[in-house]
Amino acid sequence: MAGAHGGRFHYISPNTDLLGWVIERATGLRFADLMSTYIWRPMRAQYSAYITVDRLGAPRCAGGICATARDLARVGQLVAEDGACGDVQVIPHAWIDDITTNGSTDAWAAGDFAPFFPGRQIHYRSKWYVDPGEAPLLFGLGIHGQYLFVDRQNQIVIAILSSQANPLDAELISLTMAAVSSLRQVLVLSGMSGPACGTARG
Repeated sequence: MAGAHGGRFHYISPNTDLLGWVIERATGLRFADLMSTYIWRPMRAQYSAYITVDRLGAPRCAGGICATARDLARVGQLVAEDGACGDVQVIPHAWIDDITTNGSTDAWAAGDFAPFFPGRQIHYRSKWYVDPGEAPLLFGLGIHGQYLFVDRQNQIVIAILSSQANPLDAELISLTMAAVSSLRQVLVLSGMSGPACGTARG
């Protein structure tokens, strides 16, 4: 532990791995099978994904899921459409609202990720980062330049897969955030909207 619960933000990857183990123990099912049944198939993924496991078969939930960029974008589109894919409610709407509106910017500002996002009043909630504002930006961030950005209000989803040299690179993070901001402005001004669930535009 880096401090008391409810204190400064401090991301620890093994906590996410532990969460995966808890899910498996609570359900008696493999994490991969649960993802397939409750997320991947209902959101109409185009391809199968896979997850890295250790020598005992435990899933690497913190960073071992491998999927195509289009299917990653479909995850984002599911979030953009309040957890629904067509007439199927895949993720609870209230859970997405909770991510968007709750979380502590004070905890973020005191944490060790704040220097990578200077000038942004971000909060972290339920494994998602949120850059609040008139149109909040929800995003997932993975090491070596993996991102999933979701602007629910404007129905914009941006998926980025990369292989940058360093796990976290402040300069590249800054460039990525600036590029995403510019893309959002262009898409909003052009009147373009996101694709329907189950589809993905290049």
